[in-house]
Amino acid sequence: MHYDKPLYRIMGDCSLIVELGDKINPEINRRVSALTVLLEGNPLDGLMDIVPAYRSILVIYQPLKINVRALKKWIDGMEEKVMEIHLPEPETIDIPVVYGGRYGPDLEWVSQYHKITPEEVIRLHTVNTYHVYMIGFTPGFPYMGELPEELETPRKETPRTEIPEGSVGIAQRQTGIYPVVSPGGWQIIGCSPLNLFNPNHDPPALLKAGDMVRFSPIDEEDFRHWKK
Repeated sequence: MHYDKPLYRIMGDCSLIVELGDKINPEINRRVSALTVLLEGNPLDGLMDIVPAYRSILVIYQPLKINVRALKKWIDGMEEKVMEIHLPEPETIDIPVVYGGRYGPDLEWVSQYHKITPEEVIRLHTVNTYHVYMIGFTPGFPYMGELPEELETPRKETPRTEIPEGSVGIAQRQTGIYPVVSPGGWQIIGCSPLNLFNPNHDPPALLKAGDMVRFSPIDEEDFRHWKK
């Protein structure tokens, strides 16, 4: 559902959640992106950070410089202008992935869960172009959607404590890539040789909210070549 006006939730003593809808939806996410552009382009004194998500924005502020009532009034004023914002055309990035085996330890499980072959899982995962809804969880981690309905898959009942860098996972109708070694509960079906996060680069993350992603299958030899 798309909210006619922002819904506000207090998050501690120095942050505010601004909700624009109640579901994962490309149009709601477009409003999130447009409002983020407006807030960042017209900052208030005391504003510390703006963090966009699927359907909401976290606004972090200094309570000694601005009160919540004034903050909400400022956001309401910016939100009225979101339809005037023309977001740039999204960049489409091709992500090479080696599927299955030690690179995708859950590929077989996913194929058995859906009663299809591993090759069909790969085909379904690579047939769509995915919208990057947000970056989060770990630096550079892209939350992307939507998977084809035929590939909607539950998370693991017990998360892994360590998932290798570059691992490509799926959960429900979303897909993502782990930029760094970390815990995680998504079903890992492959691995990309690309470096999604480098703190020495500007910007440090390869992907950003609003980008489009296509996955391309490669073999293990190609994977080693990319790594070199």
